[in-house]
Amino acid sequence: MSGKERYLKITLVRSPIGYAKDQKATVRALGLRRMHQTVLQADTPTIRGMVAKIQHLVRVEEVEG
Repeated sequence: MSGKERYLKITLVRSPIGYAKDQKATVRALGLRRMHQTVLQADTPTIRGMVAKIQHLVRVEEVEG
């Protein structure tokens, strides 16, 4: 393994208003509360799956930390 952790920088770029409850819940579970807020999450299969579910609402960048 390399010594560097991989992270995803996730930014909410569209409002979840008008989308299904499970998508709103996913946005909240990722730690996103308001528009243009950015959170750093570990790059794990679980987080990747959550992002895939709401890919139309967020912008994602890979970063090493």
